[in-house]
This record gives sequence, structure tokens and C-alpha cells, in this order.
Amino acid sequence: MIKLQSIEKTYPARGGGAPVPALSGIDLTVGRGEIFGIIGRSGAGKSTLLRTINLLETPTAGRVLVDGVELTALPAAELRAARRSIGMIFQHFNLLSSRTVYDNVALPLELAGVRKAAIRQAVDPLLELVGLTDKRDRYPAELSGGQKQRVGIARALANGPKVLLSDEATSALDPETTGQILELLADINRRLSLTIVLITHEIAVIKEIGHRIAVLDGGRIVEKGAVFDVFAHPVHATTRGFVDPVVNRGLPDSLRHRLSPVPAPDANPVLRITFTGDRATSPVISMLSRKFNLDLNIWHGQVDEIQGSPFGTLVVEAVGTTTAIEAAISLLRVNNLGVEVIGHALPGSLRAAG
Repeated sequence: MIKLQSIEKTYPARGGGAPVPALSGIDLTVGRGEIFGIIGRSGAGKSTLLRTINLLETPTAGRVLVDGVELTALPAAELRAARRSIGMIFQHFNLLSSRTVYDNVALPLELAGVRKAAIRQAVDPLLELVGLTDKRDRYPAELSGGQKQRVGIARALANGPKVLLSDEATSALDPETTGQILELLADINRRLSLTIVLITHEIAVIKEIGHRIAVLDGGRIVEKGAVFDVFAHPVHATTRGFVDPVVNRGLPDSLRHRLSPVPAPDANPVLRITFTGDRATSPVISMLSRKFNLDLNIWHGQVDEIQGSPFGTLVVEAVGTTTAIEAAISLLRVNNLGVEVIGHALPGSLRAAG
């Protein structure tokens, strides 16, 4: 549905200096009907990348294709027409304060020269879709933040787009309203088979409704894949920085200071075990203790769901012979359970943690 090929974007520097790179070597494909999340910290280039899809930002190099049409090759008039198939919603809503809810949603159709009767036939169902039929004649100042964003979503859908771009659409909302807007976007995705690309600096947003994810750092994609896979096995340090707090992979400071990165006399290895799918509730700890005569002191753990599938992490201190611990790690890996040694418990940690 969307293909970005070898995208580069640089901005001229102030004072005639060297150009400032914003995007470098971006290759990305988004499938039809997919909810694709792009995450990055401030300055990573995610807004620039999103605006490249509809060519509100023209790439310095590379190709942008949407639904088989190369936007980067279109003359201005054809590009304007092609943009009608790409809707966009914004963090701060961008509603016209002097127009009612109905008139804000109708605006794109008015600009396209659609007749009033056809506008009414399009707008009224959209207001019902986003749950604002009773707010039809209200003005933006009379609406809550969540209601304003619903107007923005309805307006973005007015031209019947094939793609919806979401530019930090929930960042200005409270957690409860954020959940409601994400639920609405997921419902629209299912009902309309709409391709949605959303950018955010909050990975919990993508965890909630995303199918696939790309992690942006310094204008480059450093990791991408299915949401479940990236959460379960983050590879890049930037990705781990986003994922660990959300799925509780990280250790609290009270436990982290008890770890040594290298083995020390009388120190025991500390393992992080990752459980996915049916294995998330399997009795692994008791099995390892019996089979290898190990004491496994539980430091930290959590069971969560990602995209409806169970996912869990458990941090344990393994007390036993080196041979037994190595055998236990091997057995975990043979059974497709993630396991890594994250450090070694300093002397006294077992008593303190237990």
C-alpha cells in the first residue's frame, strides 16, 4: 500500500553551513489495511517521515509510492488530487473555531467542490461513526479534547481516503480518552479496511492497536517488525529503552544496584526469562528447580498481553552449580523461551531480595 524507497531528507543549515540530515536511508513498506506505528524520541525524524508519505515534506532523494502511484513523480495538480486519498489527524486537532462540528467535517468536501446534498450524505454517517451525532451543531470551544479529536478523525475521513496518517493524535489527551480514541481508530481500521500510519513517542499506543512497528533514531530506522516480536525480543538499545518500562523488563533501582556486570567471587548469575504464548503461564521455575537442583530466587516479574497474546518476563537469581545453571539455560532455549544473563548478584543479594 505504502512504499518508501531510499528516502533522504536534509534541511539547509542556517548561516550557509552544512545541510542538516533529518532522514537517512529510509526503506519502509506498509501493507494494505495495516496499523503501522512509528516511534522515536523528539528530533528522531518521525514527523518528517510521516509528512513524507503525503509529500507535505518533499524528500531530498528517494521514491514515495501510495497504492501503486509514485507521488514523487507527479506534477503539482495530480499530487493535489492524489492527496485526497490520504487523510491526516493532528495532535492539536486543527479545527476552525468559527465552524460547527458538521461544518468542520464538511470542509474538505466543500473545498473539493462537492454539492451540499452529497456533503450531507457523507458527513452525517461520519458523525455517527465517531459518536458525535448529538454534537453536530456545536462549536469546538464547547467540546472536550477527545471530542475535538473525533471531529478531526471524521474530517480526515471525509474524502474517503485509503490511508490515514496520525501525527501524535493522542499526545494531548488524558489516558482514559487516549484509550477511547485508540479503540475508535482500531474500529475504523476494521470497518473500513483503512491503512493507518501513526507516529508517537509513547510505545504503549502502538502496543494497544499496532500490527507492526518501526523504531526511528537519528533519522534512521534501527528496528522494525511485528509488534509482538519487537516487544518480546527488542534488539536495539533505543527499542529496549521504549519497551522495557512498558512490559516491565527493566529492574527497579533497588534491585539494579545489586547486579555486577561481570562475575565476582560467590556471585550468582541473574537471568531474565521471557515467556510468550502458551508458555507465559507454564510452571518453568518449579520444573528447573526439580530437574537441576537449583534454587531460583525470584527478583522481579510480570505477565502482560500484547495484541491479545500472553507475554511475561521473570528475573531470577540462579543458585547452583555452574553445570546445572548452563544446562537449565540450554533447556530454556531448546523450548523457545527467551533467556539472557543480565548480570551477577553481588554477595548478600539473595538474602536482601528474598
